Amino acid sequence: MINKLLLLFFTIAINIKAQTPYTSYFTGDTTNVVKTTQYRLCLMGGATEDDNAMKWFLNGSGGGDIVVIRVTGSNGYNSYLFSGLGITVNSVETIVIPSLAAANNNYVKRRLREAEAVFIAGGNQNDYATLWKNTQVDSALNYLINTKKVPIGGTSAGMAIQGQAYFTAAVSSITSSVALTNPYGTGVTIGNNDFLHNPILNRVITDTHYDNPDRRGRQSTFLARLFQDSAKAFYGIACDEYTAVCIDSTGIAKVFGGFPTYDDNAYFIQPNCSLPNTPENCAASQPLTWNRNAEALKVYAVKGTSLGVTCFDLNNWQNPAASGGTWQNWYAVNGSFSVTTNANPINCVTTAIRKNNSENKIQLFPNPSNSFLNFSEVVESIRITDVTGNHILQYYNTQKISVAELENGIYFIQLKSSTYFNTQKFVKN
Repeated sequence: MINKLLLLFFTIAINIKAQTPYTSYFTGDTTNVVKTTQYRLCLMGGATEDDNAMKWFLNGSGGGDIVVIRVTGSNGYNSYLFSGLGITVNSVETIVIPSLAAANNNYVKRRLREAEAVFIAGGNQNDYATLWKNTQVDSALNYLINTKKVPIGGTSAGMAIQGQAYFTAAVSSITSSVALTNPYGTGVTIGNNDFLHNPILNRVITDTHYDNPDRRGRQSTFLARLFQDSAKAFYGIACDEYTAVCIDSTGIAKVFGGFPTYDDNAYFIQPNCSLPNTPENCAASQPLTWNRNAEALKVYAVKGTSLGVTCFDLNNWQNPAASGGTWQNWYAVNGSFSVTTNANPINCVTTAIRKNNSENKIQLFPNPSNSFLNFSEVVESIRITDVTGNHILQYYNTQKISVAELENGIYFIQLKSSTYFNTQKFVKN
């Protein structure tokens, strides 16, 4: 009897030890492949995925290994991504990562870093922030974004965590009316610059499910809070449920959806540049007033189409190259939110720009360089073009960039901020 009990004990112990903290669902070739990828960002509004946007996303993977991550759920994406869209890929693996132990697991870390594209499923963004932030999942995602440069996608909560700032939903979700009533209420929980670092979403907060329910007021409140707390203007990107914003490596955002059959919209939101443009009243236990002559926020509203022909240039919010949309004004007075359609476009006149001369030019060194290029101060926007004017690379908020991947030759580097514009020549050798 004792021997049987010992055998039972050891059997249970072995089974417990053999259990993994994650769950994997695998479809396709188990051989890891290495493919040439293109960094691109696919943001989905939270309902059924737009097939054309997902094809655009998969095409950036070079036909490699696709990894889907989530906290709950199973393999719903596997057959859809592997064979349902007509795009050839080597494999699709869904990994359910429901705990800190799973998020720090070596297999999870390795499979994410081997991926040629990652899609973050919907769920609860508080789970993602609580269970994935500051873990190997966090590290792997930022490696894929900033070093390996693969497509990153997400829907619903998977979109909500993509910006520099994000609504954590740490208490619960929140409605526009509740957020507007008290911008510092317990439900208005915002993370900032502590999770994913997509350079093109610097100072951006996203929101989803925009048409069900109406979330314009709550995202306006998030932007007011961020402006109030950081003394810097933040921007917003939002999607209706069946709409996708697809951003390529050059910072051009295309909008996919079912218009004109369906009223699918995306929104690009920013504070007006006419000064003063800060909220008039954004304080604890007081309703938000951000009015500024009924033009507090300038919003470009874009219909999503099957071909993704409508677009917005995220490189220059205040004077964007944009097509297919119309401008709106959003504003709040004593917690009451209003929208004016068919508004005038944003009209920003940049003043006090530092001149392009030797006395105050940002210095770059070494020049020539074969590896890294340094700057004499942090630069908000860095854009590299070749001698024919073709865009090559884009960086944000940095004092050092890698140029190792460039072919030898002459390049032009454009340095921009709200008070500075300068173009210089450098040589890669």
